[in-house]
Amino acid sequence: MTDHVDTSPPPGQPIDPELLELAHQVFDLARRGDAAMLAAVIEKGVPPNLRNDKGDSLVMLASYHGHADAVRTLLELGADPNLRNDNGQTPIAGAAFKGFDKVIESLLAHGADVEGASPDGRTALMIAAMFNRTAIMELLIAHGADPKARDANGVTAMDAAGRMGAGDAQARLKELGS
Repeated sequence: MTDHVDTSPPPGQPIDPELLELAHQVFDLARRGDAAMLAAVIEKGVPPNLRNDKGDSLVMLASYHGHADAVRTLLELGADPNLRNDNGQTPIAGAAFKGFDKVIESLLAHGADVEGASPDGRTALMIAAMFNRTAIMELLIAHGADPKARDANGVTAMDAAGRMGAGDAQARLKELGS
């Protein structure tokens, strides 16, 4: 995930190169998971829902890179746990894809939608099932994820696990009656 911050200034106003550099540094703080510095810059006025040109928020970047402390800090400072990027992806779906259960726990504790469905209806549970992440599947189901939910193509978590050859996920979903 790279940042290509929109450098086009408002009509009649040049963009401050120092401000652009600061934005890049803040996005890097989220990627590195520097919770203390993120808190400091937000307390100085950086919006907690700052987004790059792809719509990735600070929470999305910290989630995708597995930084549960940074995610928790951002959420405690007012960041939206459900803010989608320009592709319609949620932080919880990104964390499910990457296998970061502690990030998911933090997101759920701060109000993230447990389904975290993308525009095509693919849920975080479906993503976890696809990649055989049974611990994450159990966490999501314990928080109310629907194992029988279907995406836009009618695919369930069980179907997604089957297509990817995720045998452990299939077995666990079968145990749950899915």
